[in-house]
Amino acid sequence: MSRAVALRLGAFAGVLVLAFAGAFAIGSAVDPIAAADTLEPAPAGDGMGGMDGMADPAGEQGGHGEGHGDASAQPPGLAVSQAGYTLVPATTFFQPGQKTPLRFTITGPDGKPVTKYTKTHEKDLHLIVVRRDLSGFHHVHPTMDAAGNWSIPFSFTAGGTWRLYADFQPAGHDQTLTLGTDVNVSGLYIPVPLSKPASVFSIHGYDVTLAGKPQAGKESELTFAISKGGKPVTDLQPYLGAFGHLVSLRSGDLAYLHNHPAEHAEPGTKGGPQITFGTTFPTAGTYSLFLDFQHAGTVHTAEFTVTVDADGTTIVPPTTLPSSSTTPGHDTTPHGH
Repeated sequence: MSRAVALRLGAFAGVLVLAFAGAFAIGSAVDPIAAADTLEPAPAGDGMGGMDGMADPAGEQGGHGEGHGDASAQPPGLAVSQAGYTLVPATTFFQPGQKTPLRFTITGPDGKPVTKYTKTHEKDLHLIVVRRDLSGFHHVHPTMDAAGNWSIPFSFTAGGTWRLYADFQPAGHDQTLTLGTDVNVSGLYIPVPLSKPASVFSIHGYDVTLAGKPQAGKESELTFAISKGGKPVTDLQPYLGAFGHLVSLRSGDLAYLHNHPAEHAEPGTKGGPQITFGTTFPTAGTYSLFLDFQHAGTVHTAEFTVTVDADGTTIVPPTTLPSSSTTPGHDTTPHGH
């Protein structure tokens, strides 16, 4: 390479460095927390609550999701800050395939880390991690130190933008909050298309069927039935105080809904094969549903894609179950819990 060519390449590289530096400075000047706080917070009883399920018309939290409230209110999980509480990750850049501490704090209206919480379903805080193409779903439970710093060893499976949801209830606060923020994972990003709508999902030898009529803006009853080897599973184990946990994410903006069945699961009791939920989809659209259930000491996650419209489309389970043990979909690797 001639010296003249080298000098020209060096000058070009310098221009790139300056361009990236300028872009970083502009990006750093934007305050995402302040921007999020300009959004109208979802009031109690908005029909799209967090771990405690949906609020009934009287304003009381119910695991079954009684009442749908104001469907026009902003769904949870879209803002990094609400009611003075803010989700603050320690870093927003990660490497794929490396188990590293995922750290964050929840700051309160006084700007200090929150250290006292009201338990919701046996935990002070629930963390949902999912890539923005709705693959790689994880429902995990970090630990908090005395200073209010949360952390958990975590491995992001692929490059891309991932969404974090912190689901919690501060002590003294009258409702659960769901805050969301994005983090970046380096590496080649290959988006995974959503699975087609189906009424059965098979994983680890279990077949899970879905029945119901999801309808936009109205409470919908969804029933999941779990079987293994062609036989109904009648000894589901309690997991975080319930026989099942259902997280629904709206494709596009990843609005968050989380509900639990009406039946509370006491330690030592058995459930199944059916788990019924009441949930309200705020708008028409495509939603990814993630059902956690525990059997034989292991938590499994079934994934469904559901199309929701104004009139509601009835979902009917198949008369025969697939012969394969795993239904192709977003991510059939074990999920973290």
